[in-house]
Amino acid sequence: MLTRNQLGVLYGIASVACFAMMDASVKWLDMFPVGQVLFSRFFFGLIPILMLVPRGEFKTFYKTSRPKLHAFRAITGTLAIIALFIALREIPLADVVSLTFGGPIFVTLGSIFFLSEKVGIRRWLAVLIGFFGMLLIVKPAYEELNIYYIFPIIFCIFFACVALSIRSLSSTEPNYRIALYFSLLSMIVGLFTLPFGWVMPNSFEFFLLIFTGLVGSVANILLTVSLRFAEASLVTPTKYLNLVFAILLGYFIWSEIPKLLTLVGAGLIIVSSVIIFMRESELKKKVVSSRP
Repeated sequence: MLTRNQLGVLYGIASVACFAMMDASVKWLDMFPVGQVLFSRFFFGLIPILMLVPRGEFKTFYKTSRPKLHAFRAITGTLAIIALFIALREIPLADVVSLTFGGPIFVTLGSIFFLSEKVGIRRWLAVLIGFFGMLLIVKPAYEELNIYYIFPIIFCIFFACVALSIRSLSSTEPNYRIALYFSLLSMIVGLFTLPFGWVMPNSFEFFLLIFTGLVGSVANILLTVSLRFAEASLVTPTKYLNLVFAILLGYFIWSEIPKLLTLVGAGLIIVSSVIIFMRESELKKKVVSSRP
């Protein structure tokens, strides 16, 4: 019989695997406009979210007293996911995943400048280590003049906005309502790109578009469930398995071999994120998903 902590870790690993499959699907679908993939991700992703709504609240589940903060979370989340989708199709999978691990660095900076939080020497050190790791990963981009490496960093900046808004929203709003408004806005933004030319998918591509939406939402649900079963200190480290999945998928599907600088930079970013997580755990702050 598995303990609650063991179940939580297993759910966490399953969540990471689902995120990795979503990333790979988005990269595979690079022949489709970003807006079309965005629409599919959140149109089909609404199905698992709506299944979470309690029966007794189905008529009122969308009602909220905090529309402005929902709007901020939805807008920043949409911008973050667009940046992520662009990055996934233009640069190696392992590089994208490694750079997105830098999200907590920007959350820490955001909490300083927007929430006036006091940050001690440990978290400042973590921020510097993380930034150095990111610089190592993007260094080849300067040499190759690959501007697409800026998009994972844009993702991290907007992820910080998402994380800070969820910290506030989660005190009064259920997870499904937070996800609902984000999904609706992203879906609408994607739909507005229809006049600019969508591509008719074949049967396999249509399956991948559906799969991307379903597996993306299931990943977030599994992450939420894992944090209910186990302590955050046990679940959070499982997200770094995403790099292992990214390296394997990138190698076997696209023949991508990660550079040494990518691996070293990823290691520094992981160290930075762990330091920040441990300190925030001591301060009893809410842990936020690694994806918007």
